[in-house]
Amino acid sequence: MADIDNLPKVVKRRVNALKNLQVKCAHIEAKFYEEVHELERKYAALYQPLFDKRSDIVKAAYEPTDEECEWKADEEEELTDEMKEKAKLEEEKKDEEKEDPKGIPEFWLTVFKNVDLLSDMLQEHDEPILKHLQDIKVKFSDPGQPMSFTLEFHFEPNDFFTNTVLVKTYKMRSEPDENDPFSFDGPEIMCCTGCTIEWTKGKNVTLKTIKKKQKHKGRGTVRTVTKTVPNDSFFNFFTPPEVPENGDLDEDTEAVLAADFEIGHFIRERIVPRAVLYFTGEAIEDDDDDYDEEGEEADDEEGEEEADEENDPDYDPKKDATPPAECKQQ
Repeated sequence: MADIDNLPKVVKRRVNALKNLQVKCAHIEAKFYEEVHELERKYAALYQPLFDKRSDIVKAAYEPTDEECEWKADEEEELTDEMKEKAKLEEEKKDEEKEDPKGIPEFWLTVFKNVDLLSDMLQEHDEPILKHLQDIKVKFSDPGQPMSFTLEFHFEPNDFFTNTVLVKTYKMRSEPDENDPFSFDGPEIMCCTGCTIEWTKGKNVTLKTIKKKQKHKGRGTVRTVTKTVPNDSFFNFFTPPEVPENGDLDEDTEAVLAADFEIGHFIRERIVPRAVLYFTGEAIEDDDDDYDEEGEEADDEEGEEEADEENDPDYDPKKDATPPAECKQQ
């Protein structure tokens, strides 16, 4: 590292000129990412018909043809004769029991349970509701509008709430911070907003009722009062913390938003595009393999804990998680 303070004055001037050039580079890079966002929007429209067909198969609106269902397994996936016979017997047993499941039951719930980042949010009382989740879609902001993306969770009619779609919108920014332009490393998620869930009476899993005993100060009598308090639930995802107008966040709120941004980014970038591979577990195995290899490489230099985080290809503390101090409410 150069000792800037001890450089001759004329050299320092030239270094400052280079830093000004670097700021201009950061602004050009920001424009690059804006065009990337436009490209994402374009290709999202090409992917969507395939995702729509996936949804139709999952919810039994479409039955794929024999040709569409044919899958040639890799050599590693080839079954032994014994395994094939066992699978055949199991299929015959199901036929005898006249089981006829529609679509792919509990597809999205299984995806959530297979991914640690999402399963950590799930509570037992959430699972009966998520069995009704039929699709998750990503919608990008319209051309010319501020950069953002919206996650749409589509539900079939159920006994828990009247909404057919629950939405979560993430507002992004692709421009260098005036106070710290060199920290720019691509679009940041700045804020997020959820939606109001129209719960059926008595079905709101984000609240729970507790009973507390209160003692009268004068008479000494005791009474039992019922109180409604927040309850852990995946569906709290749709009511993120409100951010003060001045943008000041306490540590707890900042941590919650950091986790929220990471989850939103992960659903958009990984879960929606590769849902079937998270359903089968294949994507999780791939992620684990990549993680271990990267961790081992960095282990010799910086230690296992630090390497795991820094070398994870999907880990980006600035882009994926950390909310800036100036975050404003939408």
